[in-house]
Amino acid sequence: MKGSEGRKLVILGVVLVVIDQIIKILVKTNMGLGEHFDVIGNWFKILFVENEGMAFGWAFGGKVGKLILSIFRICLCTALVFWIRSMCRKNAAARRDGQAAPIPAGVLVGLTLITAGAFGNIIDSLFYGVIWDYAPVLFGKVVDMFYFPLWTWPDWVPLLGGSIFFEPVFNFADSCVTVGAFYLILFQWKFFAKSED
Repeated sequence: MKGSEGRKLVILGVVLVVIDQIIKILVKTNMGLGEHFDVIGNWFKILFVENEGMAFGWAFGGKVGKLILSIFRICLCTALVFWIRSMCRKNAAARRDGQAAPIPAGVLVGLTLITAGAFGNIIDSLFYGVIWDYAPVLFGKVVDMFYFPLWTWPDWVPLLGGSIFFEPVFNFADSCVTVGAFYLILFQWKFFAKSED
């Protein structure tokens, strides 16, 4: 990506991926699978789990599903990189012509968060199985660790009684994707609504 805007987004993306990988490697090399410790009381724990599926530990159809998911992540990440690059070029061209940038910086940051998160989990799928010698390329497990069992529903609550309010265990990359998506939906929806016109 050329230009100052593109460089800043690349730096942001690289920093987010590095943070994600440092956390995952620290957890994977210092904790046993299923091991946990409390961070803030009983409602925020670091719990080492691995999953073969999508974000928040959701499964996706065995080995074939895992392969499809890994390839989809790679394609999505590649498409997002090219889309962000195209937007940066539009902004650079507009600035050269003395016009305001047509794509808000917030849109680019939100998309960069999503891309960095997707890339962080791609690294797990591509390389972790090979590095830790348990699976071929594209079949590595994603390392998750953030667990927020905020409360357990009382037994008398229909359908939910006795279950934990928020059970998924997730990682920093999942957080990047989620924060980026919610940010775009909540604060940048006008840009995307305008794009559809």
